[in-house]
Amino acid sequence: MADDLPRAEGTSNRDKAIHAFLALLAERRFEDIGLAEVAGRAGLKLSQLRADFGSTLAIYAAHVKQIDEAVLDGTDSDTSEEPHRDRLFDVLMRRIETLTPHKEAVRSILSSARRNPGLAFALNGIALRSQKWMLEAAGISASGPRGMLRAQGAALLFARVVGVWLDEDEGVDRTMAALDRGLASAERWDGFLGDLCAIPCALRGSRRRRRRPLDEGPAEASAA
Repeated sequence: MADDLPRAEGTSNRDKAIHAFLALLAERRFEDIGLAEVAGRAGLKLSQLRADFGSTLAIYAAHVKQIDEAVLDGTDSDTSEEPHRDRLFDVLMRRIETLTPHKEAVRSILSSARRNPGLAFALNGIALRSQKWMLEAAGISASGPRGMLRAQGAALLFARVVGVWLDEDEGVDRTMAALDRGLASAERWDGFLGDLCAIPCALRGSRRRRRRPLDEGPAEASAA
């Protein structure tokens, strides 16, 4: 399976390390891969690997960042007039396409995460950062508390879609259908979230209106 991955010859030490790690991850469990083994597979000295990475998780995070950059680089500005849901669908399907050469590595690390809550927590943090960029690429704000909730929802949604993708041997019809259903649900949830966010503002406005007569009372008495 590792031989199916594109070769990283002639690239930077960083790229060689990421490629080597993904090749090893396609062969075995995440927790069984050591830094010395990554360096050996990449043809690097340990000192060269240490110059760029402090752990195997950091190497995986760098791979995810590369996926982010590839997806963002392929974002078409001509789609700015399309509905946000359609744009996010295109962005996330482009992410699936970009991940396809690394499908076995993705399968491996997700399998390890199901057995290791600490790894699952760390991977969620990495996914959260990625999904903020995916949302922004689709023209959806990922800033502030509401943006954080959106990004977390997108991370969970994409994880479910990836699960379908991993079970799909040929084509992506089921993956696309799962993503479409997930985005329809997320759209309703985001509308509900917007209603919830509007409640505190309405309450503050109501309190200000109730206070105004009391505030005006002493001023009127003084004028009299």
